[in-house]
Amino acid sequence: MKIPCTLKHKPVIVSENYENIDGRNAYHSDAKGLSLGLAQWNDRGKVDISAKVWRYTGEKWSRQSEELPMHRVIDLAILICRAKAHFREAYQYPKLYDEEHPVIDRVGLQGDAMTVAVCTDNPMIDEDIQLFSKVLSEDDEMISERLRVLGQLLKDMGYVR
Repeated sequence: MKIPCTLKHKPVIVSENYENIDGRNAYHSDAKGLSLGLAQWNDRGKVDISAKVWRYTGEKWSRQSEELPMHRVIDLAILICRAKAHFREAYQYPKLYDEEHPVIDRVGLQGDAMTVAVCTDNPMIDEDIQLFSKVLSEDDEMISERLRVLGQLLKDMGYVR
């Protein structure tokens, strides 16, 4: 299915068969494509680029399609990596996190830092973190494959030694 080019987000680089590789939803996903392009929120004289996940209901393009600035996509990848690293060692804690120190890391970005922490404000955190850990483990092969590809691409581009 072709990603529409007549909407406000203007695709430049696309993956139009994303539904075939959308994790557990592969071949049954409403996320039909990914694109990198000109952001829909561009103002006159100001151009931003973004990434977008295109969802299709079977009848029309969904309003639930998500558009993200590219730096946020990378920030999400950083967050995933940090979470995955945390859960490799989480077995050390009875509740899968250090209740006294729920901050997992502070990742330096732009002269400040992105705090990565367990959401202790969640009243169901003890149950939810167990479920998250279980699914992360079940999806490990799929996630790890993508991280290996990303790692190799970063290495090929000179970002990793």
